[in-house]
Order: sequence, then structure tokens, then C-alpha cells
Amino acid sequence: MARLLSVNVGLPRDIEWQGKTVHTAVWKTPVQGRRMTRRLNIDGDGQGDLAGHGGEHRAVFVYQIESYRYWQNQLGRNDFTYGQFGENFTVEGLADTEVCIGDHYRIGDALFEVTQPRVTCYRVGIRMNEPQMAALLVSHGRPGFYFRVLGEGEVGAGDDIVKVKAGPERVVVAEINALLYLPGHPASGLERALRIPALSAGWRTSLEALLDRERKVNGITGNPGLGPPTSPPPAWRGFRSLRVSRKLHESSNVTSLVLEPADGEPLMAALAGQFIVLRLRPRPDGSALLRSYSLSGAPSEDRYRISVKREPHGAAGAYIDTRALAGDILDVSAPRGSFTLRQGERPVVLASAGIGATPVLAMLHVLAAEQTRREIWWIHGARNSSEHPFAAEVRELLKALPGSRSHIRYSAPKPTDRPTVDFDRVGRVGVDGFEEMGVPPDADFYICGPAAFMSGLVDGLAGWGVARDRLHTENFGSGQSMTPGIATVPRRPPHLPGEATGGPLVSFTRSNLAVHWGSAFHSLLELAEACDVPVRWSCRTGVCHTCETGLISGSVVYRPDPVEPPVEGNLLICCSQPQGDIALDL
Repeated sequence: MARLLSVNVGLPRDIEWQGKTVHTAVWKTPVQGRRMTRRLNIDGDGQGDLAGHGGEHRAVFVYQIESYRYWQNQLGRNDFTYGQFGENFTVEGLADTEVCIGDHYRIGDALFEVTQPRVTCYRVGIRMNEPQMAALLVSHGRPGFYFRVLGEGEVGAGDDIVKVKAGPERVVVAEINALLYLPGHPASGLERALRIPALSAGWRTSLEALLDRERKVNGITGNPGLGPPTSPPPAWRGFRSLRVSRKLHESSNVTSLVLEPADGEPLMAALAGQFIVLRLRPRPDGSALLRSYSLSGAPSEDRYRISVKREPHGAAGAYIDTRALAGDILDVSAPRGSFTLRQGERPVVLASAGIGATPVLAMLHVLAAEQTRREIWWIHGARNSSEHPFAAEVRELLKALPGSRSHIRYSAPKPTDRPTVDFDRVGRVGVDGFEEMGVPPDADFYICGPAAFMSGLVDGLAGWGVARDRLHTENFGSGQSMTPGIATVPRRPPHLPGEATGGPLVSFTRSNLAVHWGSAFHSLLELAEACDVPVRWSCRTGVCHTCETGLISGSVVYRPDPVEPPVEGNLLICCSQPQGDIALDL
């Protein structure tokens, strides 16, 4: 019988690492006696980076003593103590090759459910004093796994671990880990894994993306961020010259550009929800800025409309707001992207926050033009009327859909904003409002907005009972400058590192810096830090599946062949060098 050997807890603290201060709780130490295990934590435990760790589906991390022995042999060490890998439960038994996602276990007075393998981050390398530890845990297939707490109760070292229910589909931790990280992603295996209700939201999203790719691109496997776009194929290669025919101010911080062909030849009508990439040159002698923007207007062969929010310190947004003029010629890619409106008879919910309204607005245009009989819900969150773009346009479109409903929330309304006229309620969009409004859970949901809005709403809707295959999402907007867990310190301006020879050329476009990724830097994170390039989230963000840094920004251009035109996509593995040059929105 499996057994609990040690209960380990630790609160976040600041650790000096490579000249920076890392806020982390990876140092876990054994406790004496019994401890209460609660829905989000064990008493006395905490996480330093709640974006990457913790939460209901990652409440308790489990690691096996058998893996301890494996790593002692691999690394030639004998200095391990319980909690060495940042785990809460050190156990005997429960191998990753035997435990299934969805299995239920009783330990002491508490009941647990297996939800996902652990995605190891760079902090475990700090704790182990082994920089490559995160990558080694993945490549050797010994991740450990997380428990969700189904029934709170006390646990203690020496407790038996009793399996009380088998998870559906019988997918073991090692198998689901391999589906994400190893080459080849069989659709049958992905479909089987996605049928497990216990699978956590983050893993479900990643596997759904892989399955979508497998269904659309026959015969192509591997990391979807390093291959061609997921479909449909772009109408033209590289960039095409389009003229700015009109410039419109949609709100206090959103500007639209209407783009028409400079050569008079027709465009390709995009699918509602797709985006284009712009290559901007604010300075003739400076580096180009590559930015992806969703099309916000009705699909057309005559013109495209993009709508851009000006962010603080955003170079591209500032250029479009203050310097782009009617008559300017811009380099524009063909439309692409898989966040698109799907056919069917189900109700449609278009939910957005801020500038995330743009792709779902294009969907609303299509639904209105079709005069669809489907039940339509428009749900949007903004700060106030001055930062609420497209308000009048949306009202006109909804008039063409007699069965449609609208709900607007302002988080900080102005004194002049009118309840029930400009907005319906004060606050932010959340699943609680969906229930109150009577939104049908069997609808198709199209959700777009900032990362915090997305994660909260998607998890809430899944918990409400919405099937995952009806939750269609697109992350939008740049977030805070971020290296998870590293405390904010004054930064030097971006600069060339002391050592940078050979390897692919990495262009940090916001920082106006191009540097070769040589062998001196084990990961893209290390290269960026050596250059003092601010790391940030952005739209269509990829997350490194090896070190979980969340480094990669959304406007990523990957050049698989220096001769071929660039391809927009997400570079998901920041610890593996690409075959060609890349440009990052950093």
C-alpha cells in the first residue's frame, strides 16, 4: 500500500539568485504531527507565484521517494531531504506511470483527486542548485502531480494512501505529460485525455490546442508554435502594401485604421475573429515593430479594419494613435488565426473586456449580416463610457437581431455615466452575472480579453458546467512586465550581453535590440535577462513548457528558413533554440 512519508510546507520568502531577488515558496520543510489540508492549501503553506502555482486544482504537490532515489543516482548526490523538490507530500508509491488523472485517494481524514502533472519551473533549479533541473524533470518523465482537495481533513506522516475511485479513461500522469511534451500528439490520445472532467483548466487548454492542430493539419506533429499557422492557410506570403483610407477614434484610448489595397487588387475576406500582422517602422533607420491585431469590422474583400488600444509605453499603439495618417502605406500580412465563429444552432455568447471586443465584434457583424436565428448574447466589460469603444456600433448591430441580449459592466463609471443606458451594472464581468442573466450553459462561448479576465471567466464557466469544447478563447492585451517571482528592481536600458556569438538572431523589437542566441545562454529567458530586456505577457502568449516562465510574447515571428517569409505564431519552448531567426514583442 502507498504511504505518506512526509508533509512539507513553506511560506514565500525572498532568495538572492543571479543578482536578483526571487520571491518563492519552493523551500518546503517537513512538519511534525498532523496538519489540516484545506481546499487551497495545507495549513502553514503558501506559494510565491500564484499565477503559476497554487489554486484549487494545484492545492497539493505530490512527489515520490522512488524519484528521489532516481535523481540521487543520476546527479551523484546524497544530500536530499523531504521537500527537496518543492512537494507538499513526499510519498512511497503512486508512481507517475500508475496514477491516473481523476483518481481519488483518501489520506488520513482528507479526500483528494489527481488533476494534472506538475509543470516544473525554474525555481526548482534554484532549490536544487541545478540550473537544468526543470528541463531534466521533463525530459526524464518524472514530473510528479497535483492533488485537488475534495474533502478537507488532517493528514500526517505515516498515513496510508488508499485509492477509493479510479479516474475515467485510465490516462496515467506520465502519459498525459508525454502528450504535451514529446513529439507526436495522437488525436485519439488527446481526445481521451480531454474526456476526463478532473483535468485542470491549463492542461485542458494546451491539449485542446494540440488536438485542434492535429485535426486541421494532416501529418504535422510536434510543437504547434514552431510550425505553420493552424489554418486556414494565409492568402499571401509575407507582407502586402495596404493604404490607410480612414483613421477613426473609437474611444479615449482606441483608434481604428481602415486599410485598403494600395494596388487596387481585392483582398481575401477574413473569417470573423482572425487577425493580421502589421510591420511598422516608426523610424526609417530603426528596427521594425511587428504587431498582431484582430480585425474588428465585417469580413470584406475591399478593406480591413483594425482597432488598437494605446497602452502606456506601447510603441506601436503610440505610433498608430499619433503618427499614422490617412494615405500612409503599411506592410500587412494576410489574415490568420483559429479563433473564429463556428456554424451551428446553439446560442452564441460573445464575452469580452476592454480591447478584447475587437474579434467578437467582427463575429457580431457576421451574425447580424446573416440575420441569424440563433440566440445572441453580447457581454462586455469596460472602465467607463470614455473607454467603451464601439458602443453605438454594437447597439445598431443588435437591433438587426431581435432575439439578442446585451449586458455591459463598468468597473469605474464616471458621474455622468447613466445606469441602464450606458451600462447595466457596476463591476467586472464574471460567471456570477451569467447565471443572473440566464445565459444558457449549452451555448457556444467566444471569450476575449486580458489574461486575468480570461482565466477567471473560463475557469468559472467550466465550473458552472459549460463543456470545454464550447469555450473558445483568445487572450488579448499586454500585461505587466514579468519574470514570475522576481521582485521589481530598477532596470538598466536593454543592451548587448557580454557574450553573444553564433546561434539564431533574436530581435527584441520593443527594446530595439538584436542579439545572437549563443551557447552561453541555456534559455531565451537567460538571454533576455542578460540583455536587461523587460519580460512581459502579451496577446497570444505562449508559455515555455520546460521552465514555465511565461516569457514568450504574442507577436512572435518565427523564420523556419531565412529565405522564406516569416510566419506569425507562438514559440512555446524557450529552452530550445529555433532553426531560424525570431522576433519578439519585447
